[in-house]
Amino acid sequence: MPILSTVNQFAEKQPAFTTSGLRALIFNENQNGLTGSGAIVRIGRKVLIDETKFFAWVAAQNQRSAA
Repeated sequence: MPILSTVNQFAEKQPAFTTSGLRALIFNENQNGLTGSGAIVRIGRKVLIDETKFFAWVAAQNQRSAA
């Protein structure tokens, strides 16, 4: 079962990510590859973050920049 959090909840649990920084990543999700990761879940107007998939996407970004 996925762990889903709102942007604010995620920012509170993970202080390395600010609310505005997360919103910027979500706004640009088509350009940064976040869409393909499945980490962003939308239910109506509510935007949720699947924590496991989000951190997998972060790890992939780190690997891509190291290559």
